[in-house]
Amino acid sequence: MLLRHVRYFLAVADAGNFTRAAEALHVSQPTLSQQIRQLEASLGAPLFDRSGRTVRLTDAGHAYYVHARRALQDLEAGQRAIHDVGELTRGNLRLAMTPTFTPYLVAPLIVAFNEKHPNITLSLREMPQERVEPLLADDEIDIGIAFDDIHLPDLEATPLIEEPLAYMVGATHALARRRTALDAAALAGVSMAMLTREFATRGYIARYFGALGIEPRITFEANSVSAVLDAVRSGRHATVLPEAIAASHPDLRILKLARPLPPRHAALLQRKGAYRTAAARAFVEFALGTFKGRESPARG
Repeated sequence: MLLRHVRYFLAVADAGNFTRAAEALHVSQPTLSQQIRQLEASLGAPLFDRSGRTVRLTDAGHAYYVHARRALQDLEAGQRAIHDVGELTRGNLRLAMTPTFTPYLVAPLIVAFNEKHPNITLSLREMPQERVEPLLADDEIDIGIAFDDIHLPDLEATPLIEEPLAYMVGATHALARRRTALDAAALAGVSMAMLTREFATRGYIARYFGALGIEPRITFEANSVSAVLDAVRSGRHATVLPEAIAASHPDLRILKLARPLPPRHAALLQRKGAYRTAAARAFVEFALGTFKGRESPARG
């Protein structure tokens, strides 16, 4: 069995078609079919059901696919390890973070890390945590910055910061000058702008309001923090976002709540047992050092 056989097998399995797989691999279909037959012969089991219009994995194929994919990931990680430069004179770092962190973590972390290690190429993606975790598990990113309540068992979380949340409105909102705390009755009627349901923040807020026995009046939702903030600045909506965001925007006002919002905890997410590039190790050390002993970026 050769590495070529594994790559060819995965290509056919993913494409569900020998012709498309051959085109993607830049080999002829007869060559591809021959290589797959060689692999099946070496394993002593058919990997594909070729009886229909589409090629499907057999039971043996499904079982082999999981291990073949993992083996290829490990081999690619090994290739990166060979080219890894311990002095950080070159390298790549693939990061993903949930949107609520971006406004106040990019400056102290990403920009500062890039200044310290200018030869490391940073690839930053912003997405909900439910997308961050599978990408980490599939080795498509190196580090995720998200919440510590991870769901996939092959990931691990290193605590980073405590993130206080705040109930906020724009400077022209009717409640902007209120000094007394808002109780459940007062919160129930306020129009709110929120992130969409795919984001962890939305579920967190739903649980908070549920504990108060009320349903939040959400009249605007968006899939980006900047869009939510624009809606709040209009003076027509309130929202719940990290306290650090409000602290950095003078046109936002934080309101007191009779029942304070409990803080969340941000963490660095990585795949258990995965090879750590020098760039990834340096970033983790840098991030932990940046926020050591600080409750949040806004309070440090």
